Amino acid sequence: MRYVLPIALLVASNIFMTFAWYGHLRFKDKPLVVVILVSWGIAFFEYCLQVPANRLGHGLYSAAQLKTMQEVITLVVFALFSFLWLGESVRWNHAVAFVLIVVAAGFVFRG
Repeated sequence: MRYVLPIALLVASNIFMTFAWYGHLRFKDKPLVVVILVSWGIAFFEYCLQVPANRLGHGLYSAAQLKTMQEVITLVVFALFSFLWLGESVRWNHAVAFVLIVVAAGFVFRG
């Protein structure tokens, strides 16, 4: 459980982060100042999860491993978000690029 909790917190924080950064794209009719303030409010919860994820995870994982996990999680969350929330398709070249990033990220976890 010690190894899973930081990852679960990273996933949850990335969901909040993705909505904070990109959720407003469905509401282009809203004033920019409003979406900025709403995004800040959402980002607060992202930080409330991200900071403990890194605090609990550091020592179990290196900082480089935590950052790499966060980036891969971000890509997965964003791909799902862009498909489900924004209605954008994930094309074959996106999938290939993602696989290459995951393979590259795997090297951080090698001895």
